[in-house]
Amino acid sequence: MNVVSRRGLQRQIEKASACRAELEIWYSIAKQAEWRSLADVRVNYRSADLVGRLLIFNSLHNKYRLIVRENFRGQALFVKAVLTHDEYDRKEWMRWNK
Repeated sequence: MNVVSRRGLQRQIEKASACRAELEIWYSIAKQAEWRSLADVRVNYRSADLVGRLLIFNSLHNKYRLIVRENFRGQALFVKAVLTHDEYDRKEWMRWNK
């Protein structure tokens, strides 16, 4: 998968530095993956969810959510945000689902 963008992910990690190591591992796995569906994603991340075109990954035992827009056909993932549980619950992230 082409993870767009490494720099964007780094900016998000700066806001949520507690999950830095976990997100770095996610990047390494995602970059090497050939995910074509949610089922493929769940081989690596069992708790991942797909809401429209947004993949939601839990981080730090559900304290954070990584929001990624998927393009399985184009083999690309677009990093949108790393949100706390409270930020996620406000559902503002759904704007990226259009």
